Amino acid sequence: MHKHPHPQQQQVLNRISRAAGHLTAVGRMVEEGRDCSDVLIQLAAVRSAINSIGKLIISDHMTHCIASAAETGDRKALDRFTAAIDTYLK
Repeated sequence: MHKHPHPQQQQVLNRISRAAGHLTAVGRMVEEGRDCSDVLIQLAAVRSAINSIGKLIISDHMTHCIASAAETGDRKALDRFTAAIDTYLK
């Protein structure tokens, strides 16, 4: 594995903070006994936000790490990415 900054790192961190705050708000909705339909709609918004974060990370990884791995024939990096995508999509 390798460590390096990703071009959209700050965007990812900002979106994670927003999604975490939104999920906390959903928890408050549940504690307050809010309508289940409203809670489900807000959970869908959180899931969408998390999927958006995943797309940013995948885009960065493909553009930088996987492109480089393909050029150099780094099969391990390609296999790790494939396994990560499989896990992410479950």
